[in-house]
Parts: sequence; C-alpha cells; structure tokens
Amino acid sequence: MNNKMKAALASYTRSLIVAGVAVYGTGETSIKAILIAALAATAGPAIRAINVKDPAFGFIADAVSVELDKLLKADKKKSAKKKA
Repeated sequence: MNNKMKAALASYTRSLIVAGVAVYGTGETSIKAILIAALAATAGPAIRAINVKDPAFGFIADAVSVELDKLLKADKKKSAKKKA
C-alpha cells in the first residue's frame, strides 16, 4: 500500500470516528443513526479522492511528488560535488 492510499484511508477513518463521536455526544444512542452519520462523513474524503486537482490525493499530488523527487536528487548531487 503506497503513502497516498494510507493518507486517504487515514482521512476516511478520522471522518468516520469524529462523526460517530459527535452524534453520540449529542445524546443519540441509536446505532443506526451513529453509523449513518459516520458513513455520511466519508463524503468529504470521497470528494477529495475524485478531485484530480486536490493537492493531497489528486493528480497534482503525483506531479508534486515527481518534482520533489527531482529536486531532492539534484540537491544530493550538488552536495556530493561540494564534498568532493
């Protein structure tokens, strides 16, 4: 499982837990109501997942990762030349 997938799953999990606790905190003890609220909370992360321009999960995240890798490799080469 790659880092992007782990981040997405963590986002879904946080949303589920927060929504469930919030509904329970209002005094609603119906398991059905708590589960519906928790499932509805996944709409936000789901929208982020399908948005190709989202900086965390979308297409931009892939492009940014590639550019950061290039910059890191260039920086390592620069550092190696300075040491030599």
